[in-house]
Amino acid sequence: MNRIIGERELAETPFSAEDARETFKQMVLARRFDERAIALQRRGWMSSWPPYRGQEGSQVGAALAMEDDDWLFPTYRSNAMQAARGVPISDILLFRLGRPEYNSDHDVPNFPQAVPIATQIPHAAGVGMGMNYRAEENAVLCYFGDGATSEGDFHEGMNFAGVFDAPVVFFCENNNWAISLPRHKQTASESIAVKAEAYGFEGVQVDGNDPLAVREAVAEALDSAREGKPVLVESLTYRQGAHTTSDDPSKYEDQERDLPEWRKADPLERYESWLKEQDVIDDEFVEEAHDEADETLEEAVEEAESVEDPDPHDVFDRVYADVPPRLRKQKGWLDSFLETNDVYELDH
Repeated sequence: MNRIIGERELAETPFSAEDARETFKQMVLARRFDERAIALQRRGWMSSWPPYRGQEGSQVGAALAMEDDDWLFPTYRSNAMQAARGVPISDILLFRLGRPEYNSDHDVPNFPQAVPIATQIPHAAGVGMGMNYRAEENAVLCYFGDGATSEGDFHEGMNFAGVFDAPVVFFCENNNWAISLPRHKQTASESIAVKAEAYGFEGVQVDGNDPLAVREAVAEALDSAREGKPVLVESLTYRQGAHTTSDDPSKYEDQERDLPEWRKADPLERYESWLKEQDVIDDEFVEEAHDEADETLEEAVEEAESVEDPDPHDVFDRVYADVPPRLRKQKGWLDSFLETNDVYELDH
């Protein structure tokens, strides 16, 4: 188990005080983003949100381990990871409103979020293989939850990466729940990490509530991947809230077996306490980090709200050079509807 908090001093790690402070600021932003998004959803601003409270250290640590030209294959819950990489938060919010993910036309190398479970894993392996064919030196980080390891896509992607030495790090954020199903009811394996042995490469476990440990483990894994040796990283964390804002965890959380306290501890509070012990931050720095996060989020919400509703005819764009005969009736109905209705609300 890779861990820094409680086992090493900051001076004994590869990270500077500035690295540690930047990690903290990104975790604060991630926490405030999750809280703000839930509040927006509750007032009807968007239809759904996948909370990630308790997983900020895991996601931020992994994101900051990546090089600028590495590719991230995210899922619907990896919003803290995307924000830490530099994806505009307004883009992430617009995706939740049913808009394209690249409203800002940013150049962060991210694939679209995968909502179906595990479908991005074979894609990540394929892109890694393509990097090999092109003799590129960057790598892929593929993010997924422990529930994805029960899907066939997990086996296929891992198997291809192992056979073809694809430069891919498979980053499994084990938050102990696949919706309402705890990990011990998904697999009889001793761990998720041990599954990598079947595919011919290394699997490692890291304390997912220790952001610097995650950052260190993922950085080492990415270095290995660039040398043609894929790695499966199992980040042990814990989902403190609901699977989504439509979920009620009180229906199943009391079924959980005992977990160690470090795993259920709040990663932000834990990291803040450790940084203060290291004389890296103080209360003033913490307050400023929260203020900056709130300002960033306010600007992101305003940016998302400033984007005009799309024209209903856009549904036909970038699909057909010309609308085929079988769809002209639908297009004609839409034209007629718009002509007879002064206001067209897309969400009605």
